[in-house]
Amino acid sequence: MSERKVLTKYYPPDFDPSKIVRTRGSKQAGPTQQTVRLMAPFSMKCVSCGEYIYKGRKFNARKETTEERYYAIPIYRFYIRCTRCSAEITFKTDPKNMDYTCEKGAKRNFEPWREQSGKEETEEERLDRLEREEEEKNAMVELETKTLDAKREMQIADALDEIRTRNARIERGEGVVDAMGPPTAADEERARIEREDEEAARRAFMTEAGEKVRRLGSEIEVADGMHADGLTGAPAADVTAEAPIPTFKRVVKKKRDLSSALGIKKKPGLV
Repeated sequence: MSERKVLTKYYPPDFDPSKIVRTRGSKQAGPTQQTVRLMAPFSMKCVSCGEYIYKGRKFNARKETTEERYYAIPIYRFYIRCTRCSAEITFKTDPKNMDYTCEKGAKRNFEPWREQSGKEETEEERLDRLEREEEEKNAMVELETKTLDAKREMQIADALDEIRTRNARIERGEGVVDAMGPPTAADEERARIEREDEEAARRAFMTEAGEKVRRLGSEIEVADGMHADGLTGAPAADVTAEAPIPTFKRVVKKKRDLSSALGIKKKPGLV
């Protein structure tokens, strides 16, 4: 193994280094290519043999940088071969839609979510959709607002009617009309009965001579000098009796003999 690790090389005796001419290789024309390992970015069907190639299958592909650009983003093209008939399939990147575009050799399978997302929504459709979502979201709030507005309008209408009525009365010169209106027969009858009751009560507290009775302390005196007992010149009897003087002496209550009530008979004593 030592002969494989030599640092020097053998030069023959007739070796002439001046005969060696430095040359440069020709530059590769066209886009540069390199071999990469990738997975199929979408499901496709080969147009040559009808083989289905599903998304995620791995290939050894050739990557090519094209001259096309989307703004400053370069677009790449990839070459793969069908797993059944080895037909060449090419696809390239699509930075505008953040996707891939199949060029030749295969047909991309139908994807319904791409079909829906591919439709561009117009300005009117977007406004209609936003309005519809807003209406569904605020349906209850709108109903409450309408109810409050209706109540407020009714209150305003009632207040306006009242103001119009008052202004019309002022213009006619009626002024403020009494709410009760003119007195009726029932009111007059009620007032007469009240006056009679007051007169009867006043007479109940008058003497035969027409003097008013007054109460002084615990005695009732009459203005003409008569006492409550109806006698003239004699002092009135004491209305209030003397109250007993309260005592705080403890009173011992006699116990009741309940033996007879319970049917207990006591034996007589021997002594």
